[in-house]
Amino acid sequence: RYEQREDFAVVMQPFFRNTFVPLGSNGKPDLSFFSTDCFHFSERGYAEMAVALWNNMLEPVGEKQSYNNFTHDRSKLKCPTPEKPFLFTVRNSGFGNAAPILVKTEPSVPYWAVIVAAMAGVLAGSL
Repeated sequence: RYEQREDFAVVMQPFFRNTFVPLGSNGKPDLSFFSTDCFHFSERGYAEMAVALWNNMLEPVGEKQSYNNFTHDRSKLKCPTPEKPFLFTVRNSGFGNAAPILVKTEPSVPYWAVIVAAMAGVLAGSL
């Protein structure tokens, strides 16, 4: 619905799609990424998610990372380049006006044919 607009875009950021719970050195889940309820992220977990989201926004559509590796390393933070100083959308990722064009098409079978076939089936079944 927004694909034809030049002043607004909606882009799916898949950085969390294939993410696993980070493990500690003992092979068990590293709870330092989670708050005391073990459901919400801690400050450290939110920092990792923020880096992953930022990096996703600086990756072209179709080449976005779909996981987070939970390394406590700020050098993995991406920066805009002089060649591409923007957040990527479908348009500026090289897809141009590749938005799906929804065209209303006529059904391949007329509606009355379905009714006739249903009635014929009922009559044949009752015989």
